[in-house]
Amino acid sequence: MATMPSGLGWIAGGVAAAALLPSLAIGLAMPFWIALAISAAAGGGIVVALAPRNRFAALEASGVARGKIEFAAELLTEAEPLAERMEDTASAIRTRAVADRIRHLVQIAREIFAAIERDPLRLDRVRRFLTYYLPRAAEIADAYRALEKSTVPDTSRLAAARDMIDRLDGAFTRYAANLQDADLDKLDIDLKLLKRSLDEDIGPAPPAAPVETKRGTN
Repeated sequence: MATMPSGLGWIAGGVAAAALLPSLAIGLAMPFWIALAISAAAGGGIVVALAPRNRFAALEASGVARGKIEFAAELLTEAEPLAERMEDTASAIRTRAVADRIRHLVQIAREIFAAIERDPLRLDRVRRFLTYYLPRAAEIADAYRALEKSTVPDTSRLAAARDMIDRLDGAFTRYAANLQDADLDKLDIDLKLLKRSLDEDIGPAPPAAPVETKRGTN
């Protein structure tokens, strides 16, 4: 992301250029066009010098973050239609428990989508979910619907598909927990760093006082 010059930078640069131009053109008898070019260059330098610093310039220049963001966007673009497809499938399934389970899968999937949109750098924690488990879940949901609508339903295959949907619910839940663990890991690090800073600045915290327990009277 390019850094935009601040309003103060433009003002300071303009004032410097305006002050320098007559000094060069009149005071030093320099040709006007040369004086104008030097003044403009000097003013532009001041504008650049006073421009706000981009904190993430090095990260963006490396291309690492941008590549991760683009890859996350690509995977989410492919994943969202799968969630919509599963939602449509659930509405066509007659068995209430199975339909509700598939809707639960969709709910978890969209929670994962939202978490990745907030922080694409956590993509590695759920990449297998997006590229493998979610497409397979959509296929199993379609298969269950097809089996249920067949003229002579295959009860053993229906049971196997239902069991697989239940197991996928566990997998979806685990991947959602992986993202939550990432937040907790960050909290642990923040707490440790904060404790270290406080210990250095104001000293270690005193030990907690022992809790006294009241003894019952006979």
